[in-house]
Amino acid sequence: MSYQANSSRYDQMEYRRCGHSGLKLPALSLGLWHNFGAIDDLANCTDIIHTAFDAGITHFDLANNYGPPPGAAESTFGKVLAQDLKSYRDELIISSKAGWGMWPGPYGDHGSKKYLVASLDQSLRRMGLEYVDIFYHHRPDPETPLEETMRALDGMVRQGKALYVGISSYSAEETEKAIEMLNSLGTPLLIHQPKYSLLERSVEGGLLDVLGRNGVGCITFSSLAQGLLTNKYLNGVPADSRAASHRGNGAIEASSITPEKLERVRKLNELAQERGQSLAQMSLAWVLKDPRITSVIVGASKPAQVLDSVQCLKNYSFAPEEIARIDQILN
Repeated sequence: MSYQANSSRYDQMEYRRCGHSGLKLPALSLGLWHNFGAIDDLANCTDIIHTAFDAGITHFDLANNYGPPPGAAESTFGKVLAQDLKSYRDELIISSKAGWGMWPGPYGDHGSKKYLVASLDQSLRRMGLEYVDIFYHHRPDPETPLEETMRALDGMVRQGKALYVGISSYSAEETEKAIEMLNSLGTPLLIHQPKYSLLERSVEGGLLDVLGRNGVGCITFSSLAQGLLTNKYLNGVPADSRAASHRGNGAIEASSITPEKLERVRKLNELAQERGQSLAQMSLAWVLKDPRITSVIVGASKPAQVLDSVQCLKNYSFAPEEIARIDQILN
């Protein structure tokens, strides 16, 4: 039976304007960083993507190196797109990135124009697309002039290979420079993708202010701390967890899950239960409470996790005493 999208998919999702642009993103986006590689079951990958779109998640976040092996997540998404979502292409926001190692030699990594142009062309072929909606430089490259990287992004928009451009993991100072350069080229920076969670708050040290002041959107990754801010690790490291699997590609390391960190997570879980939320739902809600946040990327290994995450939208307001309690727990 061919896939037919849920007719009420837009009724339950919130859409937020991305900075000062005309684009809106769903408050939750689906990330394909993990669980969409060549070793993963295609039927389950397909179910996760269907479930996300049926819930109003229109944005699918990819990168050239997502897998394993690198490129496999884009290939998987391309198969699902061709089979089930092709007729919905104009309802979708599809993003990809380049900035990490993809092939041997000096032209397969970092931020040169040579690498970025070749990588985007490869990504488009893997996904069967004529363009991506957003293309990011995945990380700053201190060895390549920033102007070269920004001119490469600008050129991709002018060539019609990307509608918008973004950056990821840039510092506040680097972001200010990127914004200035892209504005001078006539291709404004749409969005920044930083790591941000209850356990990782470095963006509060200036980056969010830069984005808010310049009208640039913000979409966060690892907002569940690679699963640590879920109920999975409340009683230690289970054998079937990502931390125990050692799959690489940014997976959480069991050695980083200290008793002190677990104790803080358990106290956060107590507050979540008082709020009538799961720990994951409260953690997502906490990020979304800031109006400068456009969207939060969620990962999933099964469809039910997508639906559970969406429930965070029922309550992302926090009383002052709850904020104070969270800060006390974390400090």
